[in-house]
Amino acid sequence: MSRTRLSEEQIANALADLPQWTRTGEALTRTAETASFPTAIKVVDAVAEQAEALDHHPDIDIRWRTLTFLLTTHSADGLTSLDITLAHLIDRALDDAA
Repeated sequence: MSRTRLSEEQIANALADLPQWTRTGEALTRTAETASFPTAIKVVDAVAEQAEALDHHPDIDIRWRTLTFLLTTHSADGLTSLDITLAHLIDRALDDAA
């Protein structure tokens, strides 16, 4: 996967497939509520494994059952294909936990 910054068109196309995500400046964010605190931690664990495999790590805020994820590629000063891939993996982890 590339750490090359995506174009505005590429970002818009990617967001069309990520309806739960919002662009905030040069980052993508998603907040999701899980059924319980242990479920939230299981999601974080699943995301941590995927992030390690990609060598691309999200910012994660844990508030009881509510998780907020922020994705950006700092070395590119913006969004890259790594952020899009990780957003899809986070969506899958949240779906699997539901």
